[in-house]
Amino acid sequence: MKLGNFVAGRWQEGNGQGRALRSAVDGQPVATIDSSGVDFAEVIAHARSVGGPNLSRLTFHERGDRLKALAQFLLQHKKEFYELSTRTGATRADSWIDIDGGISTLFVFSSKGRREMPNDVVYLDGPPEALSKNGSFVGQHVYTSRPGAAIHINAFNFPCWGMLEKLAPTLLAGVPAIVKPASSTAYLTELMVRRIIESGILPPGALQLICGGVGDLFEHLTCQDSIAFTGSKTTAEMLQAHPRVVSESVPFTAETDSLNASILGPDAVPGTPEFDLFVKEVTREMTSKAGQKCTAIRRIIAPSSVSADLVRALSDALGNIRIGDPASKDVDMGPLASHEQQREVRARVAELAQEAEIVYGGLDDFDLLDADPKLGSFFMPTLLHCEKPLRESAVHSTEAFGPVSTILTYDTLDEAVELARLGEGSLAGSIITNDDTVARELVLGTAAYHGRMLILNRHCAAESTGHGSPLPHLVHGGPGRAGGGEEMGGVRGVLHYMQRTALQGTPETLTNIGHRWIRGSEQKDPGVHPFRKTFEQLELGDTFVSESRTVTLDDIEHFANFTGDHFYAHMVEEDARRNPFFEGRVAHGYLIVSFAAGLFVDPDFGPVLANYGVDDLRFLQPLNAGDSLTVRLACKQKTLRGDTGYGEVRWDAEVTNQDDEIVAQYDVLTMVATNEHWNSVRNETT
Repeated sequence: MKLGNFVAGRWQEGNGQGRALRSAVDGQPVATIDSSGVDFAEVIAHARSVGGPNLSRLTFHERGDRLKALAQFLLQHKKEFYELSTRTGATRADSWIDIDGGISTLFVFSSKGRREMPNDVVYLDGPPEALSKNGSFVGQHVYTSRPGAAIHINAFNFPCWGMLEKLAPTLLAGVPAIVKPASSTAYLTELMVRRIIESGILPPGALQLICGGVGDLFEHLTCQDSIAFTGSKTTAEMLQAHPRVVSESVPFTAETDSLNASILGPDAVPGTPEFDLFVKEVTREMTSKAGQKCTAIRRIIAPSSVSADLVRALSDALGNIRIGDPASKDVDMGPLASHEQQREVRARVAELAQEAEIVYGGLDDFDLLDADPKLGSFFMPTLLHCEKPLRESAVHSTEAFGPVSTILTYDTLDEAVELARLGEGSLAGSIITNDDTVARELVLGTAAYHGRMLILNRHCAAESTGHGSPLPHLVHGGPGRAGGGEEMGGVRGVLHYMQRTALQGTPETLTNIGHRWIRGSEQKDPGVHPFRKTFEQLELGDTFVSESRTVTLDDIEHFANFTGDHFYAHMVEEDARRNPFFEGRVAHGYLIVSFAAGLFVDPDFGPVLANYGVDDLRFLQPLNAGDSLTVRLACKQKTLRGDTGYGEVRWDAEVTNQDDEIVAQYDVLTMVATNEHWNSVRNETT
């Protein structure tokens, strides 16, 4: 099979013979890969002229709907993905991380887009900024989609997840992607892309695939394009130094080498749940994906007093790992991805063994299940032990990208922190302890050197996703050696592919651009109470101003007795006067909000279906007995919820006293029926 390149809306094979890709299990040819003959100027032009416009016409919610549909479609094709995945050396458990994990990432970003982003193409970053005394000049940070392409250069270890974890936030941001998978496992990526294209779910130009070299693609990049790279630090530095990347200031995100550390707390001695958890976690991280994970534990940092026990426990656990053909249900660990990778790991272990003792593994001859060691690229799990490593030791700078890890010992927490820092930046670190004081000290000492940290103990172990599992909700990346980048992290990952711009202008202008009403903008008379309007009929700025209501001492006391809130500031005049914020007894804050609701709510059955919350509530001025309050309610933001029959309407509520001083301000959140739903309900009632 010759892998295809999906470019400019068509499948195109390379012109040359290509490079043979072989099974990690038995060395048999699986496919050939070649991108010669691809017009990379056309590729980037197609992304900008076709993919970008097609995506930018969709709102965040519509893009989220596409991601959900795509995830559901890919689930229907899991069987063929799993079958081909075994050729990469992945066991069923490994494939679950890669395939189901990647599809799950689509689901998460779909949900993030539809729940946490507006049904619009502009994302507002924070509240407006007051820039003038009278409020006629304001600022607002916004994010808009870049009119370029995102170049995704992925590693060999996760051919599905590695693509989808970058693709999901990119497409949600409204930016087309050009995916370049690592060659050795590109056949699995290519199969998944074929199914994605066949689904017809993504708009034309949203996704292109390059199987092979990228030719002169970088020569055509501009400041509106971006690069997301996963691989070696050496390659990342070479790409970052490309003249075009430098001259155009092309945004570049890198996820590179990572000598991740896991620290065993001094309280976690043999016989404790934490010691057992540590052994289980390290064993899993060493053998899952045959240790070919950028987040795998490479450095095991443990107290000197338990190092001998730890060596024995880990050696026993690793001895129970069954190695062989990953297609077999009896196999726990498959081969490395290729013979090249096997030679690379063997060479790195030889470097480490000059400064650390091999205490388990390191053998070329070991038992396999249903596999021939001469044909496959198998490597035995290897554990090393290094007492008191030097600062310049290879254990802090050499990564064997396979089932290899080194135990490093410490006597004090300061030494543990120093050992963790000597890795010079990593993607993931973990601390296993049941002592929260130890956990805090280690986190404060090492967090700056890690992109993500797991603090594991007996209380969260059952639900923990483990040391090495990147989650779409959290950022994935790390400082220093790890590349200095970030991916995923929920909406943060989406905004990485967008441009943040600070807008300055009148409240009215910025309201029209961002589709969120800003105080100082026009307040419209809706003609009727705005609660009588359907979602479509409501306009930003539709405003209702209530009558006033005087708050009496009886009101305050009744509210206190009814709710049970007898806080002294509401009930005891002398004590209230002693408080620097009050001049005497004051109304409860929630009494103010409750009375305000009574003033602005239209009680009759209508398009407003439910009040589901209050945001950003602040009490700015105390309200004393005898004071009056008035409410101004303005339609602030509208978010249609797909074809549900309703939309979310956010109202700006401002409560003032008889002197027009602001007493309270907050956002009221309601669900409002659409025209179609409301007409249907009224017809049923009739």
